[in-house]
Amino acid sequence: MTFSLSTTVVSEEGDCLYTFEYAANAAQTSIAVVQVYVQLGVIEPTGSMLHSREIARIAQIQRLRQDLGVNLVGAAIVLDLAQEVAQLRAQLEVYRSQPPNAL
Repeated sequence: MTFSLSTTVVSEEGDCLYTFEYAANAAQTSIAVVQVYVQLGVIEPTGSMLHSREIARIAQIQRLRQDLGVNLVGAAIVLDLAQEVAQLRAQLEVYRSQPPNAL
């Protein structure tokens, strides 16, 4: 991955990565909050940049905290469980789409 002063960089895998500043602006929060989330392991940076899914996670955490009063740990758990439920639903859909004799 190449580092740049721009807000966006393309990784070797072809994914767009964004600066913490861009992420903070997009999620309507501060860079300090983004840095705290990284330090606590609530979001995972790619080097010194963030993938768009991490920016979405920041925004979701902010909404849970502001709208529902959920603390940071609770918000992270809610999002992790929601992701797990989505994965299980996808697996169940694959299972249901197979012919009965394929099992």
